[in-house]
Amino acid sequence: MIEYATVSEIGEKEHNEDAVKVFVNQPFSTYGFVLADGLGGHGHGDVASNLVVDYVGAAIENTDHMNEFFMDECFIAAQNMLMQEKEKKMLPAIKTTMVFLLLSDQYAQWGHIGDSRLYHFRDGKQLSRTLDHSVPQLLALSGQIKEKEIRHHPDRSVLLRAMGAEWDEPCYEIDQRQLKVLKGDTFLLCSDGFWEWIDEKSMIRILKKEPSTYDALREMTAEVRANGMGSGMDNYSAVLVNIK
Repeated sequence: MIEYATVSEIGEKEHNEDAVKVFVNQPFSTYGFVLADGLGGHGHGDVASNLVVDYVGAAIENTDHMNEFFMDECFIAAQNMLMQEKEKKMLPAIKTTMVFLLLSDQYAQWGHIGDSRLYHFRDGKQLSRTLDHSVPQLLALSGQIKEKEIRHHPDRSVLLRAMGAEWDEPCYEIDQRQLKVLKGDTFLLCSDGFWEWIDEKSMIRILKKEPSTYDALREMTAEVRANGMGSGMDNYSAVLVNIK
């Protein structure tokens, strides 16, 4: 059984430019969890995030095939749609991140672009997380800063890849093609406004403490809010998914 909870809050901004939705394909018994964070500094962030989430969601619900390349098709088609929208409405920019999880009772697949993350937890441990397409992540990978320094690095918002930017070649990353899921597996999709204010140790502590998916996400969100309020905090959104 798949159990999930979602949250999306405005933080201390004027508009919520995050979008998060859950979609179901009944014939394939597959859930699609899609989260996008519009790039507000470039304009039309809320438009971009909602467009890609709804577009991918329609593809999930209506597809008659669900093979290992379906996710690639979604990223590419959503990118083409955004570029057409930009040209049609003569917009200077329309950009967003996206993280995307396909999940059945047996298998998981996920991919991302930008700095919205997916964490995978099992047996009280973090097995993996997506790597941000950002300047601080690049610095961490090259050993110039520590991983924990990404959260509050002055260039944290400088992204190297995004939906709606010009692509010479596909810029998204499929992090997991097909993973056999186990009972107790937990997935957390979240925007940078969420993970900025809660570290992985706190995520694991809360998951161990709270068996309820809803209560675990509520407690994580309370910690995010407590740590971030008063800082001009960004929109913060997340989806917590458990295999029961």
